[in-house]
Amino acid sequence: MKHELSRRELGLALLATGLAARSDALRAQTAPERLIALVLFPDVTLLDLVGPLQVLKSLPAPYRTVVVGERLEPMRSDTGLMLAPERRFEDVSRPYAVVVPGGPGSVAAMANPAVQGWLKTVAPQAEVVSSVCTGALVLAAAGLLEGRRATTHWAYAAEIEKLGARYARERWVEDGKLITGGGVSAGIDMALALAARLTDRATAEAIQLGIEYDPRPPFGPIDWARVGDAERARQRRGGTGRSLQDAPRLLASRPDLLRRLGIQPQ
Repeated sequence: MKHELSRRELGLALLATGLAARSDALRAQTAPERLIALVLFPDVTLLDLVGPLQVLKSLPAPYRTVVVGERLEPMRSDTGLMLAPERRFEDVSRPYAVVVPGGPGSVAAMANPAVQGWLKTVAPQAEVVSSVCTGALVLAAAGLLEGRRATTHWAYAAEIEKLGARYARERWVEDGKLITGGGVSAGIDMALALAARLTDRATAEAIQLGIEYDPRPPFGPIDWARVGDAERARQRRGGTGRSLQDAPRLLASRPDLLRRLGIQPQ
């Protein structure tokens, strides 16, 4: 009798667990949609955008990713590949989270009224605001890094500090609702940390396994002790560095940014 009762209790427990799991899944499906908006602008670094997108698109409901931009027409990335946003900025007024990638186009985005206006409108109400690489410059231009710990591509640490951030050379940095990722590939690390924050560690680890993210560079990790002024100067000859050389023109409508960056206007 005792054995039968134990089996009955076990069956009821399993049934209750199954019903609870089904109830949780149903609640997730009927919960209000939580949009994770990834910003697209011309000359974006491709991996800055698609790395986090690949991670975050795997989150369960009610989370959903959407790529937003000033216009729906295709824009050229830094690789030459054309990308088109799914929605315009005005169509996404209350994103749950925001991700701003970097790239050569980030300098122009610092003064782009559509990009800056949207960020200043949605960031205060978003639960998470994040960036990858020099996307941090775009956030800083919107006044969102003032006094905050943040990271960016190592070659542009001086710029985000001039714009009010406290730079930390880490793969990703969390400061309240702000999460910033370092250069390019660090965006995947940041996105996995964000996935865990929005759901749980098990979900983030399942996504990591799904994309087989287990990096092992053929030449080992970067030896930061050997990275100095020569490497920084070489890095800044292209990409965002080349755009910064054109900052007097690209940021002409934002003399406040030119002043803080120590750049003379034209």
